[in-house]
Amino acid sequence: MLGEYLPILLFLFVSTGLGVVLLVLGWALGPKRPTSEKLSPYECGFEAFEDARMQFDVRYYLIAIQFIIFDLEIAFVFPWAVNFRQLGIVGLTEMGIFIGLLVLGFIYVWKKGALEWE
Repeated sequence: MLGEYLPILLFLFVSTGLGVVLLVLGWALGPKRPTSEKLSPYECGFEAFEDARMQFDVRYYLIAIQFIIFDLEIAFVFPWAVNFRQLGIVGLTEMGIFIGLLVLGFIYVWKKGALEWE
């Protein structure tokens, strides 16, 4: 019974060993010429110019929450679509309520102006 796990253990040992060997080779053979530009912090390709604790517009968070909600919506819609015939009218009503709440959230974000980029 334990013999069935031998290929998995062998795979884990070989892949871990290969990863360690490649990291050591990269560290040992890689160039080591630090300059002030390489050691300076940057964000998105340009110099940091403000404090890290600066305030964000609420629209940023509204877009982020909206993305998460619509992403999770798909996780609920696919199983519902697969079992649509077995769920009947109750399933259709529940999904209608669910989609309606999502549409209300979308309208709220739209009215707040979070979808308009400046």
